[in-house]
This record gives sequence, C-alpha cells and structure tokens, in this order.
Amino acid sequence: MKINVCIGSSCHLKGSRVIVEMFQDRLKNDNLTEMIELSGSFCLGKCNSQGVSIKVDDEIICGVTKDNFNEIYGKYVSKEG
Repeated sequence: MKINVCIGSSCHLKGSRVIVEMFQDRLKNDNLTEMIELSGSFCLGKCNSQGVSIKVDDEIICGVTKDNFNEIYGKYVSKEG
C-alpha cells in the first residue's frame, strides 16, 4: 500500500504536516512501516476547504483533518471501517 499526503501550499496551510506526523506515529504503533510506503506529494488536484488531500493507492481522499484522521485511517489503511 502506498499513501501520499499532499504537502502543496493549500494543504500545508490546512495542516498536512500534522497529518504526516499522525500517519508516521500510527503506522509505527501498528507495526506497518515496512508494509506501507508513506510519502509527501505536491497538489493532488482535489483541493477543498475542509482539510488535507491524501491518496491511498489509487484513491484520493479529501478533507482529512486531525479530527477525522482515525476514521479515515480505519477505513482506508487498517480496513476497520
């Protein structure tokens, strides 16, 4: 699995650094750092006013915030949702 977090200007202002750090911490805690490639990327072309855009494999998810991070992680990464 590959996760790209947008670190372009708009997403940076919406907290992409915090989202990257949350992914790093959660992947480490779940022992997934060897199985999941986490990287930053510039604009994914799906900017919105709600939060950061990420891409999980081929799917773009918009509006990621620290408040909904766990829900998105569970649905797209750990497949709990």
